[in-house]
Amino acid sequence: MPDERLTDLSSDEPPAEFSAPQKALWWLQKGGLRLGPEWERAHMICQEAEGEKAHDWVHALCHLIEGDLGNAAYWFRRAQQPSGATDPKEVWEQIAASYG
Repeated sequence: MPDERLTDLSSDEPPAEFSAPQKALWWLQKGGLRLGPEWERAHMICQEAEGEKAHDWVHALCHLIEGDLGNAAYWFRRAQQPSGATDPKEVWEQIAASYG
């Protein structure tokens, strides 16, 4: 079960105590798992710590949402996570559950 605050989108910003990957997940959820300003914010967060598995996993999700499956597969490998999923909602839920 994911941290309930990941789906509480009533605020304009994610909780300050969230880790950077949690903030990126929150932004992706806030943007409806679609491209847009929230996606841009999440992607920037992920790029700030490339090479850290938690960031790389959310980075893979960003590129899955973008529709760039090759780039998504690269980041899934970097995060040491399976890359077969193509449903962003399913991947978001898997990542969110890791913060349960």
